[in-house]
Amino acid sequence: QVRLVESGGGLVQAGDSLKLSCTLSGRTFSEYTMGWFRQAPGKEREFVASSSWSGSSTYYTDSVKGRFTISRDNAKNTVYLQLNSLTPEDTAVYYCAASRSTAQPMSIINAWGQGTQVTVSS
Repeated sequence: QVRLVESGGGLVQAGDSLKLSCTLSGRTFSEYTMGWFRQAPGKEREFVASSSWSGSSTYYTDSVKGRFTISRDNAKNTVYLQLNSLTPEDTAVYYCAASRSTAQPMSIINAWGQGTQVTVSS
């Protein structure tokens, strides 16, 4: 059974940076496409970024391109999301996701993390 545990959220000011981490246990990490989604209050959960198993292929939603970077360390079973130039519109609960499908952006999710709150004040 796959388990995902996120960390790294917090309260920051506009323009600041954060780095989220997500560690997978229970299965072989390199078999999974890994990604991040977010859900703001009153809105649906949306795709943010994803990485192929090797990290050589990444995909971003348009609103975060050039500001967010996804990376992974297969030796540590961990995927990261570096968030730069944060704005209040980035405020949301950020969820780590794992997929056995190689398709990007991710659409078939096999496991979700519990979420980590990111709050950006103006």
